[in-house]
Amino acid sequence: MSGYSPHTPEDVAAMLAAIGVESIDDLFAHVPASLRARAAIDLPPGLTEPELRRHLAGFAARNAGALGPAVFLGAGAYPHWIPAVVDQVLLRSEFATAYTPYQPEVSQGTLQAIFEFQTFAALLLGLDVANASMYDGASATAEAVLMARRVLPGRRTVWLARALHPHYRATVKTYLRGLGDVQIRELPFGPDGRTDVTGLDSAVGPDALCVVLGQPNVFGVLEDLAGVAAAMRAVGALTITATTEPLALALVRSPGACGADIAVAEGQSFGLPLAYGGPGVGLFATHERHVRNMPGRIVGETADARGRRGYVLTLATREQHIRRERATSNICTNQGLMALANAIHMALLGAQGMRDVAVQSMEKAHYLARRAAQVPGVSLWSGDAPFVREFVLRLPGPAAAFVKSAEKRRLLAGVPLARFDAARQNDLLVAVTEKRTKEEMDRYVEALSEWARRPASKKVEEAAWN
Repeated sequence: MSGYSPHTPEDVAAMLAAIGVESIDDLFAHVPASLRARAAIDLPPGLTEPELRRHLAGFAARNAGALGPAVFLGAGAYPHWIPAVVDQVLLRSEFATAYTPYQPEVSQGTLQAIFEFQTFAALLLGLDVANASMYDGASATAEAVLMARRVLPGRRTVWLARALHPHYRATVKTYLRGLGDVQIRELPFGPDGRTDVTGLDSAVGPDALCVVLGQPNVFGVLEDLAGVAAAMRAVGALTITATTEPLALALVRSPGACGADIAVAEGQSFGLPLAYGGPGVGLFATHERHVRNMPGRIVGETADARGRRGYVLTLATREQHIRRERATSNICTNQGLMALANAIHMALLGAQGMRDVAVQSMEKAHYLARRAAQVPGVSLWSGDAPFVREFVLRLPGPAAAFVKSAEKRRLLAGVPLARFDAARQNDLLVAVTEKRTKEEMDRYVEALSEWARRPASKKVEEAAWN
């Protein structure tokens, strides 16, 4: 049997006849011709199941597994160790088919798991209430800006830090593109990687809606969140933080404790493997006074008529619930399985375990950064700015060339920042988690030292070849 096309030409003809249409193209006749796809789809012939499995296995073999290259990639996706018990609990049949639990009488287990996820998120982000859940960190950031607009409907200016992850910034801009009453202004970053808030007090005014910062930001640097929040609070505006690596919050003051009004994060670090860039899950928390402006849904704890503890959907304000234009978001489903993985992983770690993982990652990152900066021609771009587990190295040549060279030593050396900014050809973003060993980090430094000694012309040639 070739392929998986379930309908024969006879089946298609019978269905078209039943609805009174001559061809499939006629189904799209109402779409203007200028908007229809004109290019033919050049698909290869269908494969048998064994052929397809071999084909996909070839792709899978190209991915880095636990015994593969040492991964120093970050930029929003981080390789952490996931205990085997996480997947074992996720495989339980009770969770396999669970969708949004509208009927509490048959959904207590799922509801309790979601409630625990919310509790962890609220504690981690340092705010009163969290939802369950968002698609990922980037869309959660955009939803936070839309929520700020509902809280302060008369304001128009969104201050967006350029040190926020570029994908998050692009997502926010996409969400706001159709709103003519909102304008975006950007905050530059200084030479140490931190957002430059010089003059922010005088720049923001009564029209300010919110400021959006990464904490830590895309360069791994910790922002002066408390200072920014105070400046925004003085003009009645909101402060939003987005965290791509929430494990870092086990070591630093939470966004809520620093004055953030809305805090979001990407939950990939808790129990979710790196699989083609997804799926992820978004954490989202705010003050209780803003709860009715939150997107998504919230599970609450209550008691039944007999006094027994139970869980219910307390708020579920999406458009499908007949709210239409009054809906708080277009989040149509929670990331239930991913949120459950987050809850299992955080419960296994506990507060002390989470801190232990964060400390290991921080100490290893600082070890590698210190040793790498001792290589002639290499420097730590952010200088003395505080960082947790991610940092930027400025290299004596194109970063993409070093990344290619390091692959020969089974090292995925980092993310060249030229991917985000063409002017930063020599800057490399490096992330270190608890999975990395001293041997791997020393091998990294050896590879960097050997590459740095190469003639400049050779590095340029390698970069051009990439």
